[in-house]
Amino acid sequence: MHRPQNFPVKDQSNFFHKIGYVFKQPELLQEALTHRSFGYPNNERLEFLGDSALNCAVSALLFKEFPLLPEGNLSRLRANLVNQQALFELASALGLGDLIRLGEGERKSGGHYRPSILANALEAVIGAIYLEGGFIEVENFVNNLYKPLLQDLDLETLGKDPKTMLQEYLQSRRVALPEYTVIATSGEAHRQKFRVECAIAKFNVRAVGEGTSRRRAEQEAAKQAYELIVQY
Repeated sequence: MHRPQNFPVKDQSNFFHKIGYVFKQPELLQEALTHRSFGYPNNERLEFLGDSALNCAVSALLFKEFPLLPEGNLSRLRANLVNQQALFELASALGLGDLIRLGEGERKSGGHYRPSILANALEAVIGAIYLEGGFIEVENFVNNLYKPLLQDLDLETLGKDPKTMLQEYLQSRRVALPEYTVIATSGEAHRQKFRVECAIAKFNVRAVGEGTSRRRAEQEAAKQAYELIVQY
C-alpha cells in the first residue's frame, strides 16, 4: 500500500500508536512526511533538525546504558545506530514507506522503498517531535525505538560489518578469504532482490544471503557464514 496524498485520520492514529507520540499539529507531521519531489514545504529542514536531535538522544541513551564503555566505542556504536541502513530498517518497521508523500516520478520509481528517503523521513519525524514536544519527547521516542536493539548487542563486534568480521576471523586462522557469488536476482528494477552465496572451502561452508542490493546480500551471506564457522 502506498501513501495517499492526504493523511487519513485512521493512518494518523495507527502511526501515533506505533511511535508513542500524538501530534497536536498534524500539519507538522505531514511536513515531516513530505519528500521534496512532492513540493514545498517538504521535510528537508525538519530532517536537518532531527539529525542533530537524534544524535544527541542516542548519545545520552548510550552514555546511560553503558557506563563503562570508553568514548571511542560509544562513538562507533552511535554511528552504527544512526547510519542510513539502521534508520531505514527502523523506518520500515514503523511503516513510513506507506505514509510518505512523493512526487509522481519518485513514486513510480519506488521511492517508498528507497533507504535514503525513509531514513531522512524518520529524522524529519524526530525533528517535528522536537519542535512540538521538546527534547524530552525526543528522548522518549528514541529510547522506545532503540532500547530493544541494545539488549542483544555484542560489544565484541562493535562497529564491524559481517564481511569484515568474517574476513578478520579467517585471516586470524590463516584461512583463504571467502568467495561471493550472485546466484539469483528477482523483482522489478526499482525493487530488485539479490541472492548471494558465500563459500568458504576450508570449512566446506556455503551460506546464502538476500538483500535489495548485491552489497546487502553479501553482508547477509557473510553473517550466516560467520555464525556457522565460529562453531568449528
